Amino acid sequence: MFRYKLKVLASVLLLSMLATIVRAQRNEFSIASGDQIVGITVAKKEAKVVKIAADILASDIFKVSGKQIQVSTAINKMGIIAGTIGKSKLIDQLISKQKIDVAKVKGKWETYSIQIVENPVKGVEKALIVVGSDRRATAFGLLEISRMIGVSPWEWWADVTPDKKTDLTISVEDKIYGSPSVKYRGLFLNDEDWGLQRWAALNYEPETGDIGPKTYAKVFELLLRLRANTIWPAMHSCTKPFYSYPKNKQVANDYAIVVGTSHCEPMLCNINAEWDSNTMGEWRYDNNSETIKTLFQKRSKETANYEGIYTMGMRGKHDSPMIVGEDNTDSQVKLLENVITDQRNIIEKETGKKAATLPQIFIPYKEVLTCYQNGMEVPEDISLVWTDDNYGYIRQLSNSEEQKRSGGAGVYYHTSYWGRPHDYLWLNSTNPVLMWEEMSKAYEFQSRDLWILNCGDIKPHEYNIELFLDMAWDMSSFDKSKGVKNHMQNWAGREFGEQNANSVTELMYEYNRLAFQRRPEFMDWSRVEPVTKSGETELNQIHYGDEVSTRIQDYQKLIDATEDLKTNIADNRKDAFFELVYYPVLGAANMNHKWLYAYKNKFAAQQGRKSAEYFGQKSMEAYQQIKKETQYFNNKLQNGKWNHIMSMSPRFLPVFSTPTITTSVGGHKPQLGLALESYEMEVNHDVINSYADVLPVFNAYLNSRYFVDVFLKGEGEIDWKAEPKADWIHISNAKGTLNSKNQEQRIWVSIDWDKVPVGANKKEAPLGHDYQLIPPSYKVNSAIDFVSGDSTISIGISVFNPKYKALENYKGFVEDKGFVSINAENYSSTKSGKQASWETFDGVGYTSKVVTALPRSADSQTTIQSIVNNSPVLEYDFYTFNFGEVNVFLQAVPTHAVNNERGVRCAVSIDNADPVIVDFQTFGRSDEWMENVLKNTSVQSAQQIVNKAGKHKLKIWMVDPGVMIDQILIDLGGWKKSYSFPAESKL
Repeated sequence: MFRYKLKVLASVLLLSMLATIVRAQRNEFSIASGDQIVGITVAKKEAKVVKIAADILASDIFKVSGKQIQVSTAINKMGIIAGTIGKSKLIDQLISKQKIDVAKVKGKWETYSIQIVENPVKGVEKALIVVGSDRRATAFGLLEISRMIGVSPWEWWADVTPDKKTDLTISVEDKIYGSPSVKYRGLFLNDEDWGLQRWAALNYEPETGDIGPKTYAKVFELLLRLRANTIWPAMHSCTKPFYSYPKNKQVANDYAIVVGTSHCEPMLCNINAEWDSNTMGEWRYDNNSETIKTLFQKRSKETANYEGIYTMGMRGKHDSPMIVGEDNTDSQVKLLENVITDQRNIIEKETGKKAATLPQIFIPYKEVLTCYQNGMEVPEDISLVWTDDNYGYIRQLSNSEEQKRSGGAGVYYHTSYWGRPHDYLWLNSTNPVLMWEEMSKAYEFQSRDLWILNCGDIKPHEYNIELFLDMAWDMSSFDKSKGVKNHMQNWAGREFGEQNANSVTELMYEYNRLAFQRRPEFMDWSRVEPVTKSGETELNQIHYGDEVSTRIQDYQKLIDATEDLKTNIADNRKDAFFELVYYPVLGAANMNHKWLYAYKNKFAAQQGRKSAEYFGQKSMEAYQQIKKETQYFNNKLQNGKWNHIMSMSPRFLPVFSTPTITTSVGGHKPQLGLALESYEMEVNHDVINSYADVLPVFNAYLNSRYFVDVFLKGEGEIDWKAEPKADWIHISNAKGTLNSKNQEQRIWVSIDWDKVPVGANKKEAPLGHDYQLIPPSYKVNSAIDFVSGDSTISIGISVFNPKYKALENYKGFVEDKGFVSINAENYSSTKSGKQASWETFDGVGYTSKVVTALPRSADSQTTIQSIVNNSPVLEYDFYTFNFGEVNVFLQAVPTHAVNNERGVRCAVSIDNADPVIVDFQTFGRSDEWMENVLKNTSVQSAQQIVNKAGKHKLKIWMVDPGVMIDQILIDLGGWKKSYSFPAESKL
C-alpha cells in the first residue's frame, strides 16, 4: 500500500512538472534559433511609426543574433505580427475570430499587449502578436521585444552594445502594458550651446550644420525606446528654430512624437530666434498684437495636421518678464487673459477644431505665476503645468479646486539649468530619489497630463532621463523610495551585467549623496548673473575632523571603487561604463579635488606650511585629469562619435577655471609646525612646555579622536617624535621625518578607555554651560610632547571620563563639546498620528536618509492643541552634562509648500514643553532660497529649555505632511560653525 501511494505521488509530481514545462513552452517564443528565423509582419496601412519601430526591432535582432529579419506585409510561418486596432486588417480579423483578446487594450491611450498565439491564421504555426490601441502603442510594443532580447534603450545614445546570442528565445508574460500614468511624457532639449548643438553641427549632422532632422530622428528613436511621446525642441539662439527646417515636423510625425514648446515659446513659436524686433517691432502685446497674431496664425496653420501641444499666454523674449505699458499686476492679468482668448480663436480657425479638444498648457512661471495668483482666469480645459524652482524642488501643485479642472495639470522639471544663483550644465547631479519624491508628490496631487524633463544635452543625464520617463509610464512600480534603488539595480544589471548591479548601484548612490551635499558645479562658492569670482568655502578645515579632508577622502574612495569596478566590466560595455558611470564619477571627484585641494593649499600657505606646494600640485592634477577624460570622451570614445558633445566648462564660469595656487612663505630654516583640531591658529613655538595648546576634550561616551598636523616650515629636513605622558594616550604615528617629499603628516590621537582613570565617581553631571569649563574634578589631564631637535612643544590632553549610573546601558544621544548631534532617521521611538505616520526615505539627504510624515493627503495642523492631539511624533532620547537655554536646529530638504492649502512646517519640544512651530518655507528668489538650493538644505531653529543636566526627550511633531527632516542639532552653546552638522553624538 505504501509503495502504491509513492507511485501515485510520483505520477502526480511528474504530471505537474510536465504541465509546467508545457505552460513554459506556450509562453516562450523563438525569434532566432538555429536555422529558424522569424519575419515581422506590418500592414501597408499602418502608421509610419509602426514601420519604423519594426525596422528598429529587426536591426536589434541582427545586432544580437547576427541574423537578418525581414519586415514586410507578408505572413510568415513563424513570425511577429504587429498592428494597431482599426488600422491593421489582419489584427482586426484576429480580434473578430477571438484569436486575441483586446478587451483591456481597445479604446485606451497608448496601451498594448504582446501575446503568443498558435495557428492564428492559415499557414502560420505560431505567432507573436503585438497589438496596440494606437500607433504609438504598437510601436512601443515592438520595442518592448527589443528590451526582451537584451537591447538597452541606450544602445545608440550610450553605446550599450548588446550581448551576442545564438538562441534568441523570449518569455512572454500575460499582461497589459499601459495606459501610462502620465499622458504626455518627454524631454526639453535646452542650453545646448556647448554640447548637443556643437556635436550635431560639427560632427553628426554637418550637412545641416545644426540640430536638424537627422539628429531629431535619433532623439525620437530614443523617446520611443523609452516609451515617451513628447519633445520640446532646442530653442537657444545657437540653434535655428525647429520649424525653420520643414523636415523636422515631418520626422516628428513619422516617429509619432508630439511637439510642444517651453514657457517662453507661445503657440509653438521660438520667440528667441523667430522674432526680429528690427522688422517686426517690439515683442509687446499691448502695442503690437496684430503682428504677433500673424506669427501665431502662421504657426497654427503650418502645424494644424500634426500632433502638438500649444503653450498659451506670453512671456518676454528668452525667459524674461513680459513687457506691458502699465507696470502693475492688474494690467498684466487683463493682458494675459486677452492673449489667451486671441490664441484660442486662432487655433480654432486654423485647425477647424474646438479649442477644448486640442492639447494646451499654461505654465505659471516667474511673473506669470504672480498673475495667476492674483486672479487671472485660465480656461479650465487648459492644463496647468507647474515648475520646479530650477533646482529640483517643485514650487507648487494644484490645490483641491484646481484638481477638478478638466484640463488637468503637469510638471516641467529640471536636471540641468542655466541661471541664478549658479548653473549646473555639466554633469547630472540631481538626486534621483529627490526627483522621485517630487514627481510622486506631483502625481499624488493629480499632475498627470504632462511631464517634461529639462535634460540639457541628453548626455550625461541618461539614468535620470530613464527614471523620469519610467515613472511617467508606470508610477505604481515606484511605491516607496526603495523603488528607485530597485530601478537603478535593474538598470545597472541590464547595462553592466547582474554581477555588477549592486556595485554600480552603491557607487552611484554615494556619488549622489556627495553631490546632494554640494553639486560639483557649485564647489567654488561663486555666483552667476552677474558672475562673481570664486569665494571662500564654507567647509571647515579646523573643526569636526576637517570637512575639507573628509570630502577629499570620500571622493578618493569613490575614484578607487570606480577604477576597481571598471576592470570587471565586459569589453562590449566598457564604453557605456565610461559614459554612464566613469566620466560622471571621476568628473565630479576631480572637480571636488581641484577645489578642495586649492582650499587646503591656501589654508596651508597662510600657516607657512611647506605642504602648500603639495596641495597646489594635487589641485592642478585634478584639473588636468578632468581635461584628459573630457578629451577622451570627445576624441577617442567610439572613434570620435561623440566629438564636441562634452564640454568641461559650459559658459566658461569660474568654477571650471584652472586653479590658482598660493605659495607659502616659511623662511629658509627648517622648523617643526603643529596645528591642532579646533585650534584656530598654528601652535605657538614661543610657548614652551605648557598646556596652553590643547586638543578638544575627549568624551568617554563617544570614543572621541582628534588630529594634530605635524608639518614642515621652511626648507630642509627635520626629524620629530611624539611622546605621550600617559600610557592611556594613543597616537597613530610616534615619529617621522619631514622634508620636501614628506612635508606634513596628520597624527590621530585617541584614548585607551580601559586604562584612563575615572574623572568623576558616579556623581551627577557638572553644572555650568560651557562644556570646555567642566570642573577639573571631572577631567583627567595629561599631554603629548612633540620633540624636534632641542625644541619641545607640549599639547594638552583633557579626558572627560565619568561613570554615571544613568548612562549605563543608555541607548540615546549624549552631549559632546556643548551640542547633541542627531541623524533624523535614528529616532528612539515614534508614534503615529490620526492620519499620518513617520516614514524613512533612503537615498536622499546629507546622511542618505530622511524622515517624513505621510501620506501627503493628511490634514495640516493649525493649532498647538491639534498638533499634540492629531500629529505623529518622533522622539529622541538625549543626555546633557549642562543645562539652560538651547537652540534646536533642524535641517530639512528645502521643498516648497504643495499649494496654498499647505505649508512646510514641523514643531519641536523638549520634554513636556509645548511644541514650537518651525517653518522652512521660502518665497520667490530670496537670498535664503539661493543659499538653500546651493546646499540642498533649509536650516531653521527653535529655542527650548533644558532644565537640568541628565536625561531628556526631544520631540518632533508633524505640522504639514511631506516635510523631509535630515539632521538635528541641539546646541548648548558649543557648536562651531560648519558646513554640515557634526557627526551624530550617539552613545
